[in-house]
Amino acid sequence: MTDTTLDFDLTAFLPYRLAIAAAKVSRAFSDHYTAEFGLTIPEWRVLAHLSKGGCVSVRDIHAVVDVDKPTISRAASRLGAAGLVTKVGQQQDARLVGLSLTAAGRALMARLIPMALAYQAELLAGLGERAAGLDQGLRAVMEDRT
Repeated sequence: MTDTTLDFDLTAFLPYRLAIAAAKVSRAFSDHYTAEFGLTIPEWRVLAHLSKGGCVSVRDIHAVVDVDKPTISRAASRLGAAGLVTKVGQQQDARLVGLSLTAAGRALMARLIPMALAYQAELLAGLGERAAGLDQGLRAVMEDRT
């Protein structure tokens, strides 16, 4: 019997490849908004999620942006101190603090969203015809299988 663990190639392992690709793309985009606006990746993700509008809890942001709750809370605190988000407590449960963009946060997102869309267009253009297949594959991987 052959020990298959000795033949394991991490660089060919799909979860590893997806994680590395996602980190690489995320870091490359963060170079743009960090240089211009001083934002971290978690801060960008919080702002991007809040740009949909309304008041959203840290728990809801965590469920969507795949960043742990303490990191989201720290990002929200920094964004609040910068005047970009505001916290609204729920009277029934003080633990359910809602976040929403301030006018300054909305103005910042009005500048960031076009930057994000241009970055995405650049990535897709680089993929050419492979972009559609990648999109289909990612949709399949990201489907909720519960």
